[in-house]
Amino acid sequence: MSRIADKLLTRRALNRATLARQLLLEREETSALRAIEQLVGLQAQLARPPYIGLWSRVEGFQREALTRLVLSRKVVRATLMRCTLHLMSARDYVQLRPALQPVLTRAMGSVLGERLGDVKLDQVLAAARTYLEQEPRTFNELRPLLMKLDPKGDERAMGFAVRTQLPLVQVPTDTKWGYPGTADFTVAESWLGEPLGTDAKPHTLVLRFLEAFGPASVGDAQTWSGLTGLREVLEELRPRLRVFRDERGRELFDLPKAPRPAEETQAPVRFLPDYDNLLLAHEDRTRIIADEHRRLITPSKNLRVLPSFLVDGFVAGTWELERKKAVATLVLHPFSALPKTVREELAEEGEKLTRFVESDARTFELRLEKNAR
Repeated sequence: MSRIADKLLTRRALNRATLARQLLLEREETSALRAIEQLVGLQAQLARPPYIGLWSRVEGFQREALTRLVLSRKVVRATLMRCTLHLMSARDYVQLRPALQPVLTRAMGSVLGERLGDVKLDQVLAAARTYLEQEPRTFNELRPLLMKLDPKGDERAMGFAVRTQLPLVQVPTDTKWGYPGTADFTVAESWLGEPLGTDAKPHTLVLRFLEAFGPASVGDAQTWSGLTGLREVLEELRPRLRVFRDERGRELFDLPKAPRPAEETQAPVRFLPDYDNLLLAHEDRTRIIADEHRRLITPSKNLRVLPSFLVDGFVAGTWELERKKAVATLVLHPFSALPKTVREELAEEGEKLTRFVESDARTFELRLEKNAR
């Protein structure tokens, strides 16, 4: 491919390209497993959001489909990109987890600083691996073992080191959303019955990112993954890629045959869950949300990303579900006044969402607030 950027992509064109990769221009007739692999995982800081994320993307998705995948060990929940919890297919986890180890190691150093002190980390990790391979356990159960190894050590610091330095997965249950509030952990290799891959180079990870979130810049790839130094990787991959420019003149990379729909392509209203990767995967997020609206979806200092909804492909407000006995109410907080046709679309799609999430309710209502929170 040419090393010269051959086309300018407007913000709207980038929006439509990203929505197409994210299965948000129309629901895809595919399996939940294939969708998860297309998306290179789903953000899973909370247990419920991946179910909503798939419901918005996969035609006819049923909650049980994802629960079966996690219980059958075809999908795992683990600390991955940006050192945050994700659901990822077992196949992808085995292949991609080694490339993400630098992210986790840097996070350990950044969070802990000098708190590990003179702890012999190799001994801590070996003991923790053996303990968690014996049977799945919570970190509350693990910490007494760590304190026996170093009674003067910082037990929470040692626990965080274990969380980031060992390839651990959470153990699902048959609860409604697949995982309890406090989950057991075990070692990935023993849970999956196979070793991790041996290729720690990030090239495959970057290509998968472009497939799911491109066209994208070096900064976008680093923001999504948490890795640094990806400019050299993309330079090596450049002969295999197409190169574009955005309206600010930034260089964007993409797979040659990836979908890039016309910018006038219609985009339906869609509901996104908390922490959806669509809102976290780019350094420049204006392709999805205006800069002035970002504070409205992350209103607190705990880095919470609120559930949101898309109108014409862009984030236009946030939503929440209220439950009072048998009544489930979807509350919409738009950023600005919405046309009647859009309100009708949101009401129709919103009722389906409410029935999916609160399936045992008997009455379903919608309330449209005048202003965003």
